[in-house]
Amino acid sequence: MVVLFKILLVLISLGLIAVVLLQSGRSAGLSGAIGGGAEQLMGKQKARGIDALLSKLTVFFAVAFMLLAIIVAYFVKL
Repeated sequence: MVVLFKILLVLISLGLIAVVLLQSGRSAGLSGAIGGGAEQLMGKQKARGIDALLSKLTVFFAVAFMLLAIIVAYFVKL
């Protein structure tokens, strides 16, 4: 059972890393300020949906990671 939790912890960790790396940065600097107006004008709604999904997935993976880390630490201590 401990091995299962450890494998799940590794998989959740990899998923969390992947989701965080897939997210776009909040500040794109000067180029984002110039190009951002054109994106808003043309209506780039699909990117917002993907960003919202990635944000929800990040919260899910983070909570799952914390819970599994506590469970694994508890079992290892026994």
